[in-house]
Amino acid sequence: MENEAAQAGAASNGRLTVTEVAQRLGISVKTILRWEKAGKIRRARRDWRGWRVYAPEDLEQIKGFFQTVY
Repeated sequence: MENEAAQAGAASNGRLTVTEVAQRLGISVKTILRWEKAGKIRRARRDWRGWRVYAPEDLEQIKGFFQTVY
């Protein structure tokens, strides 16, 4: 039930957490963070708490990079 609420929240404001992005792509959070640190993908924006937030365009950019690698 918590997971459904998190997905509904993401859908309503259009932003995704790093965990949600990783789940949608089938990769680990550490992989996304490693790519970000290496400069292979853009750094994520941060919300008021300092948490990474991704827009749908960010997800598409990461997905494109993922598809070229795998």
